[in-house]
Amino acid sequence: MIARVLAALAAVLWLAGAVSAQSTTLILSTTTSTQDSGLLELLVPLFEKKTGYTVKTLSVGTGQALALAAKGEADVALVHAPTLEKKYVAEGKLLNRRLVMYNDFVIIGPPEDPAKIKGLSDAPLAMKKIAESQSRFVSRGDKSGTNIRELALWKRAGVEPRGAWYIESGQGMGQTLGIADDRRAYTLTDRGTYLAFGKRVDLPILVEKDRPLLNIYSVMEVNPANGPRINTTGGKAFAEFMLSPETQAVIKTFGVAKYGQPLFVPIAGKTEAEFP
Repeated sequence: MIARVLAALAAVLWLAGAVSAQSTTLILSTTTSTQDSGLLELLVPLFEKKTGYTVKTLSVGTGQALALAAKGEADVALVHAPTLEKKYVAEGKLLNRRLVMYNDFVIIGPPEDPAKIKGLSDAPLAMKKIAESQSRFVSRGDKSGTNIRELALWKRAGVEPRGAWYIESGQGMGQTLGIADDRRAYTLTDRGTYLAFGKRVDLPILVEKDRPLLNIYSVMEVNPANGPRINTTGGKAFAEFMLSPETQAVIKTFGVAKYGQPLFVPIAGKTEAEFP
């Protein structure tokens, strides 16, 4: 009898310890661009120091990042695929979607520019010219936010990309940039990752600053009904941290010293209607 009581007590103490450990660990599901740009390397330690949480970062394509959160395998999501995000919010899997920051996508390619797209202000037209010339294009092909935006641009251009000229890397943004550079190909990239990898890639920006290239990042909390181990309090704490004036100020200047320009623009408190 005593042995059973002691065993039960040990189990309770073990469970309490496990819950306690879980409550101080936070799983962030995010896109590769926040990692590759170096932003998380700056922000995560600030959050950990401020709150006492330990952050485990899952840096994958946005499609996978959202799927992980929906399955209860993450506590908070920081991603950049508005249409897909809204779908998960409508389904109740993710909660309280709020804008954090934006940068933009750019189309880069070989200096010789075989598709003759340099300087175009119409991104879908540029994509159409790439397809018509059958110039090599490297797609991430990974259902990431960047891949989703690329496919939307092809659709606007009236193109279904296929053929030897269209290469799917199945990799993150950094690796895709390397493949595009090796193949002397065009690709679509977020500006932040491009600047961070700039010295390793000999592919200039050819098309930029068209409205369809706007790249908005949002933070969302995870519905606790998605799984038994979701750290709801930690997820909310990280979301509030990303939206705080102090963090927004850090985002505003991130990259200026190294690249001469910020890699992201903070937009906490704004709505997509403010970006016509």
